[in-house]
Amino acid sequence: MMTIVLAVVIGMAFGAVLDRVGASNPNYIGKMLNLTNLNLAKTILLAIGTGSVLMFGGQMLGLVDVGHMSVKAAYAGVFIGGLMLGAGWALAGFCPGTGVVAAASGRKDALFFFAGGLLGAAAYMVTYPAWKASGLLDSVAGGKVTLGAVPGAGYEGLVAFPGDILGILLGVAFIVVAFALPERILGAGSEAQVAL
Repeated sequence: MMTIVLAVVIGMAFGAVLDRVGASNPNYIGKMLNLTNLNLAKTILLAIGTGSVLMFGGQMLGLVDVGHMSVKAAYAGVFIGGLMLGAGWALAGFCPGTGVVAAASGRKDALFFFAGGLLGAAAYMVTYPAWKASGLLDSVAGGKVTLGAVPGAGYEGLVAFPGDILGILLGVAFIVVAFALPERILGAGSEAQVAL
């Protein structure tokens, strides 16, 4: 029971942070995607980098149990789904997580987005046998693999470099990029044109 309570509390805190940084506002998403305001992109990169450094550093220090590490199998359908998710994120201004946060904060458009997501999930469930038969759900690139093998995790690595060190280095790279990115790539004049 305590695990569920903790998950709800952490989820609410995460949702509050998403709302605070503007991730639940489709206008901020649009500005990020048209490169006129990269503050949200910088926040995302910083969060991923910090999380990676803490997770893999904690694993190396024995503070994080790699037994909780779960790697999903790679298959062609997940890449197609990723492209569809990205296109939907760009069109709607929400991804599944930010859509839930926006709906919780009272945005009516997010409620329609959320309903559409549930309808899409139901359609996938109904048509799952056809997708399975198509071969799009068959494992590719070794299935459950990681970029670098993490000791004790039980997953093979694609490169011969320790996965925990690689995770920390990639995390640091994300943090550096987050601080190095300018606030915008397209200037104020371009932003005014895009808004028209």
